[in-house]
Amino acid sequence: MESLQLATAIARVLDKKKAGEVKVLKVRDLTVLADYFVIATGTSTTHVKSLAEEVEFQLDQQGVKPLRTEGYDSKNWILLDYGEVIVHVFYPEARRFYDLEHLWADAEECQVEFETSETDAQ
Repeated sequence: MESLQLATAIARVLDKKKAGEVKVLKVRDLTVLADYFVIATGTSTTHVKSLAEEVEFQLDQQGVKPLRTEGYDSKNWILLDYGEVIVHVFYPEARRFYDLEHLWADAEECQVEFETSETDAQ
């Protein structure tokens, strides 16, 4: 799977599970760490954990496993490293504190079209 496709698929999984402020940042030209960062916020530490677990589950169904994970113990900031795509799932206070969007302000934000359910549209 190409890195933008992977980042988009991850963002859609997060959105479907009601993550807040889901963003995909293209960092390919700014760092060797990854091509894209996917950033999202959970409403509680339980939600943060369930968002990260859902990303892992959905990608595992496609045979894609993270190279490493961090943060499951604290559940304030869970990082899933898929090589070309790094996923950051934050608790709200942690997202404001680390402010990755400001830190990576030169990154291009990629627009992702999310599916809207019938109940959302009403």
